[in-house]
Amino acid sequence: MTTTTLRLIPADQYQPEATALLALPNDADPLTTDLDGIHVIVLDFPVFTDGRAFSQAQLLRRRREFNGTLRASGDILIDQLQQLQRCGFDEAVLRADQDLGQARQLLAMYEQGFYQGDAHQPAPRFISEDASA
Repeated sequence: MTTTTLRLIPADQYQPEATALLALPNDADPLTTDLDGIHVIVLDFPVFTDGRAFSQAQLLRRRREFNGTLRASGDILIDQLQQLQRCGFDEAVLRADQDLGQARQLLAMYEQGFYQGDAHQPAPRFISEDASA
């Protein structure tokens, strides 16, 4: 199994594409949103305690079978990165005060994956005891 690695974007380096991008408010229903011609969907976290975009990502990946890029933006803390990745996000625009090096270290801690399924690997994964590194 290959684990999809979340692409991290520092806030001061974020430049959204001009075309084929949809910024979806976190109160929008992703099941009824027109996705024709959309390659990138930006889901907003207005505050880190508002997790509606996690649910939107799951719905877009699992029920809408959206295969384009899902980008998290807004109040993104490094504490949220594992969950963002597991919910199907491809990219995260980190809040300006978040350390990129620490973020990468945090993501590397779980490169082996998880037993439970997620947006990228829906079936449970069995990690063998001899799988180290």
